[in-house]
Amino acid sequence: MPRSDTPPPRSKAPRFPTLEDKLCFALYASSLAMLQSYKPLLAKLGLTYPQYLVMLVLWEEHGITIKRLAERLGLDPGSVTPLVKRLEDASFVVRNRATDDERNLSIELTREGRALQAQAEGASSQFVAACQLSQADGGKLRDKLALLNRTLRSTAE
Repeated sequence: MPRSDTPPPRSKAPRFPTLEDKLCFALYASSLAMLQSYKPLLAKLGLTYPQYLVMLVLWEEHGITIKRLAERLGLDPGSVTPLVKRLEDASFVVRNRATDDERNLSIELTREGRALQAQAEGASSQFVAACQLSQADGGKLRDKLALLNRTLRSTAE
């Protein structure tokens, strides 16, 4: 049989996306990398990343309820309560009965919790520097991810 230098014809079968082609994996891997970057920075403050998110909300809205805190974080109130309890054990917050409805607990920052904000801003600045994104690029990425989050949440409802 004569030998041919022409390559065999390519298959017309569809190419399936690889792991690296998937947006879901890029988001997942980036999220893990972000958490790993933040972990040592927050450990110096005595916070886990979920606790840091709770504190961010409390620095914005002092004296809010568990329900409102859960709404802001996009979590179930039952998931937020253990985070708040650990922050209370660390003396960063106190829980008090809400003045308008005693069935609700109001979460308030302690002096230690308020003081932690300046240190947390330093950790956040270190994380931003590690990302090596310009402020404009970081803002665009955040805005696109926020839109994706809203879109996916509204589709799921």
